[in-house]
Amino acid sequence: MKREFKGSSVQKPLLILAMLLFSIFKSNGQQSKPAYSGFVPVNGIKVYYEVYGEGKPIVLLHGAFYTIQMNWGQLIPELSKTRKVIAIELQGHGHTPFSDRKFDFVTLASDVEGVMDYLKIDSADVAGYSMGGSVAYQLTIQSPKRVRKLVIISSTYKSSGWRPEVTNAFKNFKPEFFTNSPMKAAYDAVAPDKTKWTKFLEQMFAFAGSSFDMGDSNIAKITSPVLLISGDNDGLDKIELVKTYQLLGGAVSADLGPMPKSHLAIVPSQGHVSLMMQTKTILGYLDGFLK
Repeated sequence: MKREFKGSSVQKPLLILAMLLFSIFKSNGQQSKPAYSGFVPVNGIKVYYEVYGEGKPIVLLHGAFYTIQMNWGQLIPELSKTRKVIAIELQGHGHTPFSDRKFDFVTLASDVEGVMDYLKIDSADVAGYSMGGSVAYQLTIQSPKRVRKLVIISSTYKSSGWRPEVTNAFKNFKPEFFTNSPMKAAYDAVAPDKTKWTKFLEQMFAFAGSSFDMGDSNIAKITSPVLLISGDNDGLDKIELVKTYQLLGGAVSADLGPMPKSHLAIVPSQGHVSLMMQTKTILGYLDGFLK
């Protein structure tokens, strides 16, 4: 039976987003089990992490409202065949408890660094999707020696990197839009205190609706090779994305000089959520870049 949604012009896209997320969540029915997991006391909260496989470490940072499995469940089994995968759930997400602590990229990046310290990882490749990509940018800026190679998937280091309709949409989000959503089901499955759901949403809406800019000059100073992956219709401003790539040393004529160490991949016919469902495509880019 065809399911129809009724609601505002803002609510309808959100419900479509929820169904896309549901398809991701269902496809991860047989999930990999971590070699070990736990909580790290850092910056006044306890941050949850999972570790898979062995080899050179790669840190995975999820998007807003996601859990480790919702975001990375399809990629972890492949990555962990040759790598030590460290997946982290950021403040208030998944197993990591909700906190009234200030929610910003500097603090979240410091949390990631704290987990790396706890696991005795001096440096690692880092991959971040959406909000996690912004956290990865901030981590690279404030602790450049901790990041070997950086993978940014459908993300930006400043608010103007998103198209206006994306930033405007968050201003109209309400907790009731997420009722009976896959995000709520994932939260209820692992959150230590399910009663914090509405407070968590309100905190995230305020965070997502606030402007930020980590600085063009800071991006230009990044020495780690960077792989930028974007869907052609994922909500990122593609003019700003190319400017970012230029700051990283890309968008040149490699026939007349050396190939840049940073790469840019635009995946056709993909939105923000559907991009993360292209497991084989993303793995192909990761394999080529990280090796």
